[in-house]
Amino acid sequence: MKKLVLLVGICLSLLVTNSFASEKRGLNVVLTASDAQTQQMAIVLSMMTLKQGKEVNMTLCSSAGDLAVKGMESEVLKPMNKSPKMMLQAIMQKGAKVEICPLYLPNAKKDESVLIKGITVAKPPKVAAQLLNDDFTTLSY
Repeated sequence: MKKLVLLVGICLSLLVTNSFASEKRGLNVVLTASDAQTQQMAIVLSMMTLKQGKEVNMTLCSSAGDLAVKGMESEVLKPMNKSPKMMLQAIMQKGAKVEICPLYLPNAKKDESVLIKGITVAKPPKVAAQLLNDDFTTLSY
């Protein structure tokens, strides 16, 4: 009998945990990695999140900021035969909000005119508020 009660308790706790997880509104992704495989993984997981009907907010900083710049190439990776830049544009078409760190452009000696359409410069107070929003899970790469 004790084992049955314990088993029911474990099952209920898993259901409650899963219920809370499914109530998340989405995913915050802070991407700084220069490595194409790491960038691709962050973007693929973002795509999977969008496919589940959740929101994605991505902030590109440091080397990953290059993904936001028109004309800058990124490596094509297997097995999808797509680059992180191609995937970034795909998640934007699916509704992901993508912003660039405000430090990137001036330190790369560029201005907003070089950004891919749809990418804007992040506002630190808004990014901080979003990162603190418990309705979102935050991943950093």
